[in-house]
Amino acid sequence: MSDLSDLLLTPAEMAAVDAAAAASGIDSFSLMERAGSATAAAALRLHPGAQRFIVLCGPGNNGGDAYVAARHLQQSGAAVTLFHLGDPSRLKGDAARARAGCALKEQELGHYRPEAGDVVIDGLFGAGLGREVSEEVRALIGRVTEAAIPVLAIDLPSGLDGRTGKVLGAAFRAHNTITFMTRKPGHLLMPGRELCGRLEVFDIGIPARIVRAGASGVIAENTPEAWKGVLPAELLETHKYKRGHLVVFSGDADKTGAARMSAISGLKVGAGLVTIAAPRAAMAANAAHLTAIMLHAIDDEAELQSWLSDKRLQTFVLGPGFGIGARARGFASALAKRRLVLDADGISSFKDEPQQLYDLFQGEPRLVLTPHEGEYSRLFPDIAGDGALGKVDKAVAAARRANAAIVYKGADTVIASPDGRALINTNAPAWLATAGSGDVLAGIIGGLLAQGLPAFEAAAAGVWLHGEAAHRAGKGLTAEDLAVAVAPL
Repeated sequence: MSDLSDLLLTPAEMAAVDAAAAASGIDSFSLMERAGSATAAAALRLHPGAQRFIVLCGPGNNGGDAYVAARHLQQSGAAVTLFHLGDPSRLKGDAARARAGCALKEQELGHYRPEAGDVVIDGLFGAGLGREVSEEVRALIGRVTEAAIPVLAIDLPSGLDGRTGKVLGAAFRAHNTITFMTRKPGHLLMPGRELCGRLEVFDIGIPARIVRAGASGVIAENTPEAWKGVLPAELLETHKYKRGHLVVFSGDADKTGAARMSAISGLKVGAGLVTIAAPRAAMAANAAHLTAIMLHAIDDEAELQSWLSDKRLQTFVLGPGFGIGARARGFASALAKRRLVLDADGISSFKDEPQQLYDLFQGEPRLVLTPHEGEYSRLFPDIAGDGALGKVDKAVAAARRANAAIVYKGADTVIASPDGRALINTNAPAWLATAGSGDVLAGIIGGLLAQGLPAFEAAAAGVWLHGEAAHRAGKGLTAEDLAVAVAPL
């Protein structure tokens, strides 16, 4: 992987980088030659036993890369059969030159019938596809998928949107994908991430300064580099209140476990003090399970308002196991001037009047919302229903509307800021999807907020640390195991 592996460029940004490289005097065909030769080398390395390489050439530069790959494969002595989409005589520029340099006889795409021992090299569309694939391509994808033919995709499996990771009608499921210079959001967003198979990034020689200049930096992968600069410095001598006091609200006596998961996680991630604020009827149930975490009785909004006269109380988690309804809305209203992670029942309590929530938290962002797909749809139904938007688009739109950091949960969790920044998380293992996992995440984010991290960075760091804890806990983890495995960076 190149030293640009930290970047994500949209297809439009990558096209601009290609144009800038050409404008700087770099021979664009030499870049295509390197891309095609890298593809051929990957095909030979990954599939040494292939009986026949089926090279699919599309109508643009992705097809040009495929023609170059076909030429190199033939010169290596491999059996190669070439299929084209559309009229290849209409190719222009580098793609036309690549076709002219390939001596193989072409066939129309619809003529391909899979055979045992085939390996498909997909050079139909790449990352720039912006419309649904044709019936001809859909049928081809169906035949290849049904026959379980291995696919090596050039840039991105054809049928995937490189910006959103969405399937545009149908898409190949690649065993491997080779892309150039840097990744696209569609490589990380679902279902694109799964359909890419194993991803390799190959440096074809565009100077890093040109690539970095073309990257907006608005969308990136969620790694420590995105937020470690705001982590609190570890001091040998510090007061516990300087490391923050996190308050987690407990539900009723029979629903106290979720709050404890959040509280333990907040403590483990470094908060100096953690208190569970519980109804009096739930104090005994909580006390039976707590040692390092304090307890405070709060039955109603009036008691909460009185307690908030202590200005050291600045950071709260509301929602896990709390119950849905007016009490949750009242508590959120009382906390409007503080930092708040609103999760689970807290989010659902505002499903009928989401604007009431957004109006409470204006000014400097201090609210973190952690919706899964269903909760997101309840809070932002119009945005959720817009089929033209990808997950990053939806997360950013929600963040702007709510003036909050949004953690749009899922296998491809996206963290978004009201200022338009978005991070795509990739380190969460599949076994993290377990009951209570979200309670742990809310506590981690709360613990980071309590230590002074801004809302967006606390949310992003929390999601990443959550994934790392899941790796430490291992397969078969429970939420209890996950909370124990939480650790600061």
